[in-house]
Amino acid sequence: MKPFTYERATSVADAAKASADPSVRLLAGGTNLLDLMKLQIETPARIVDIGRLPLKDITETPDGGLRIGALATSTAIASDPVVRARYPLIARALLSGASVQLRNKATAAGNLMQRTRCAYFYDTTKPCNRRIPGSGCSAIGGHSRADGILGTSAACIAVHPSDLAVALTALDAHVETTNGQGTVRTLPVADLHRLPGASPHLETDLAPGQIITAITVPPAPPGEQIFRKVRDRASFAFALISVAASGPRYALGGVAMKPWRASASEAVLAAGGDVDEAVAAELSQARGHGHGEYKIPLAKRLLGAVIRQSRGDAA
Repeated sequence: MKPFTYERATSVADAAKASADPSVRLLAGGTNLLDLMKLQIETPARIVDIGRLPLKDITETPDGGLRIGALATSTAIASDPVVRARYPLIARALLSGASVQLRNKATAAGNLMQRTRCAYFYDTTKPCNRRIPGSGCSAIGGHSRADGILGTSAACIAVHPSDLAVALTALDAHVETTNGQGTVRTLPVADLHRLPGASPHLETDLAPGQIITAITVPPAPPGEQIFRKVRDRASFAFALISVAASGPRYALGGVAMKPWRASASEAVLAAGGDVDEAVAAELSQARGHGHGEYKIPLAKRLLGAVIRQSRGDAA
């Protein structure tokens, strides 16, 4: 690990101003950042600890929704009585990943901002456009079993690892952000992350100096909330494929560098189409890049099963 300076942020505005410096990294739970620093994938000159900022509250909103502070831990969110009663999808998504010890430290915003777990991103001996722009993508033509099947590009086929982001996308949640001047902006969780295109190192739509301060979730629509996740082992593993459902909304994980809102499926179903047609429409452009071909039928089966369950057609 390379030397760095450490300080604690005293206000949200100070933290936002500090984050505009590309040599600075904000530290909350540290469950992803510290690993990346040990591997020298992240080499910040300055660490700004935001863990003591007043951003941990989980509160109901006047319209019957929920506001989750950016620094609320996964454990606090998953055990919150309002989350468990009204948004079991969020609790299930959080409880499906990571150990208790990690959930005790990991934060809501950190979960959304975590970086890909692509093996080539973590292997500093291999080219990776996310680590070094323009160096190439080793996953293309390499061992791509865990990589993306939708929204990929010639520059990157990695996937985003967050289960929480998938659940929040199905719930039509937004992130609330603040910059150093106190300007507040909101954007859908579904639009927070960028598809790789030609610039995979640009991972989110946050501007320099803009940090997440909260997640807002609207009132849940009627109907069952479902989260199903296929992984290599029964616990503490990232999704090969996941599907979240909230009423008429669906989202997939493990397929792209962002939570994938199943808009094509939703449109087919809203127009009176059947489940098979809806699934086919969503996965029509899927590509497996070699080792990932198995993900396409797996995604089709899981999405179809979740749609049928949400519509009362299957258990």
